[in-house]
Amino acid sequence: MSAPARFDRGHTDDLMSFLAASPSPYHAVANTAERLEKAGFRQVAETDAWDGTHGGKYVLRGGAIVAWYVPEGAEAHTPFHIIGAHTDSPSLRVKPRPDSGAHGWRQIAVEIYGGPLLNSWLDRDLGLAGRLTLRDGSFVLVNVDRPLLRVPQLAIHLDRTVNEGLKLDKQRHLQPVWGLGDEVRDGDLIAFLEQEAALAAGSVTGWDLMTHPVEPPAYLGRERELVAGPRMDNLLSVHAGVAALTAVAASGAPLTRIPVLAAFDHEENGSQSDTGADGPLLGSVLERSVLARGGTFEDRARAFAASVCLSSDTGHAVHPNYAERHDPTHHPRVNGGPILKVNVNNRYATDGSGRAVFAAACEKAGVPFQSFVSNNSMPCGTTIGPITAARHGIRTVDIGVAILSMHSVRELCGADDPFLLANALTAFLEG
Repeated sequence: MSAPARFDRGHTDDLMSFLAASPSPYHAVANTAERLEKAGFRQVAETDAWDGTHGGKYVLRGGAIVAWYVPEGAEAHTPFHIIGAHTDSPSLRVKPRPDSGAHGWRQIAVEIYGGPLLNSWLDRDLGLAGRLTLRDGSFVLVNVDRPLLRVPQLAIHLDRTVNEGLKLDKQRHLQPVWGLGDEVRDGDLIAFLEQEAALAAGSVTGWDLMTHPVEPPAYLGRERELVAGPRMDNLLSVHAGVAALTAVAASGAPLTRIPVLAAFDHEENGSQSDTGADGPLLGSVLERSVLARGGTFEDRARAFAASVCLSSDTGHAVHPNYAERHDPTHHPRVNGGPILKVNVNNRYATDGSGRAVFAAACEKAGVPFQSFVSNNSMPCGTTIGPITAARHGIRTVDIGVAILSMHSVRELCGADDPFLLANALTAFLEG
């Protein structure tokens, strides 16, 4: 086994900056693309013809990005080593007619995206971010990263039983306030965002907007051994994936596999979109890469058959206050290294051969890893892993980092685990 990886808080510092700068999937892929560009990757358009030259390339579509690095001498049937992740997180998203209000309060109409811990959105200072679509079809990113909105909780004096069980009506109780006024004026929010983005009045005709907490990520704990922050599920994996891909591309080491990062949108609501893992994006990119290198359908089949994907997503660390909710023999701990996620009913895609692949990568990197399986009495979540395996016929392994407070506005992980994950992913991409 190689010498154990040295803990590098510089990686975690950078993760915290990435989280803070990525309040929406669109910002996450823009920041990922910027890092790829600095590493020498170049964007290719899906509407253009592709060439088979070596080097780093990426495709950006909405809230998804797929990047790959073709080493010199790669043949048409060279297989792929893929890191899969997702850019979206549960949130409150703005409705088509956003301007609302009652009783002298001006409010924003929002819809629940994914499966958030609803109570974690109460009494938080929230900003607003996302994508504005202009009349010519172009997009502009917007980020109001200051206290703008708030979902006020009902005082205990008006709900004396609240501490016996909080029940929130998703339609009535989660509409944030953002000002005062008796008159609801259609167009107010979009006019405000046009000003924030320095756009001409009336130029915005469409939007994809979501709220986000403005409190920045932070270290906590006696030894600063923990990190609290938003959207770790699953930007932690996106950040580790781009760090691994750019490190492998820059190393100059000979590669027998084509390393790939695929970061999808819409995992939190089923992945069924043109930018989700159940859409055609990844398969199209991989197949076009084969064909651009002079390959045939036979080469594509050979490449896919020998390819492997690590589906990297956060998982559950053992909770000290609810240990009985976990499997009694599987208690993943924070800062114990990445987790290998297993479910025999294929909610995760890992099997024995996949375990061997991940174990080899961790051994090469000198990184410890842990196993996760759900308590038999608890329904198991799922990931893009089974979708990737079924849609593309590519062997897939589900892994990730163990965290607490998953799907909360503010999640919690170990300060060393992001670096350990990135090291394991780098070793995997190296082949």
